[in-house]
Amino acid sequence: MSYGSVFAPNLFAGQVMVVTGGGSGIGRCVAHELAALGAHVVLIGRKAEKLQTVQDEITQDGGHASIEVCDIRQEDAVKQAVAAIVSAHGRIDGLVNNAGGQYMTPLEAITAKGWEAVIATNLTGGFLMAREVFAQAMSKHGGAIVNIVADMWGSMPGMAHSGAARAGMVSFTETAALEWGGRGVRVNAVAPGYIASSGMDHYPEAMGPMLREMAKTVPLGRFGTEAETAAGIVFLLSPAASFISGSTLRIDGARPQVRLGWPMRVADEKARERAAIKPFNGFHRAVTPKVFS
Repeated sequence: MSYGSVFAPNLFAGQVMVVTGGGSGIGRCVAHELAALGAHVVLIGRKAEKLQTVQDEITQDGGHASIEVCDIRQEDAVKQAVAAIVSAHGRIDGLVNNAGGQYMTPLEAITAKGWEAVIATNLTGGFLMAREVFAQAMSKHGGAIVNIVADMWGSMPGMAHSGAARAGMVSFTETAALEWGGRGVRVNAVAPGYIASSGMDHYPEAMGPMLREMAKTVPLGRFGTEAETAAGIVFLLSPAASFISGSTLRIDGARPQVRLGWPMRVADEKARERAAIKPFNGFHRAVTPKVFS
């Protein structure tokens, strides 16, 4: 089997695309789709074995990928990783700032160390990657950057550190789009809502019942897929989005529009089978999170 992308074959032929956090979840899915569309994908992450697994998958599927082990929170490491990519490939055409992470805890229980760790991963790291890719490559020939944020509209109770970082990244996206647009660089963001991703396998087992109930708060009545998120990212990297910059694309089934006092009408199974909202599962290697199996 191969990736079932909705985009034209060879859309990114000859291009170099960098995906941070490419060893799992949405990052892995995006990397597979970009490779299936002809790009050489550079996978960035902290764990070589995870990156190697995805690189092997892409190679087995007929694509091209390489890896750079890097902690995006470390400025010197980011500079060196981007320099290595430019040295090896001569250019960087797209950056997907996907790496991130957080943990559930009440606001009053977040320590300064915990707060700083999440901000560093979800905000500072993305800034460093974008700055270096711009400075070392895109300032010379243009390109597209997509920052992955989250559904933080209306707050993120239980993950205040992540909400603050994601909101900061939306503002950074808008500023970078303004400052770098004159050099032919587009900068956008994608905000996934409730996505059935492998990242859920790292949540405490006690969260299982809550996760399984969350779909009832989404008007479309389900979780999104990794492939649906990847498709939005690929669109923003593509020529079809050549006049879109400084925007945030929400992929969330209208969940933030739920309002107290308005009758909640969630799509039932029959409605979910209609073409307009039927799940798109183009990723041939997708695995259902354990919490839903």
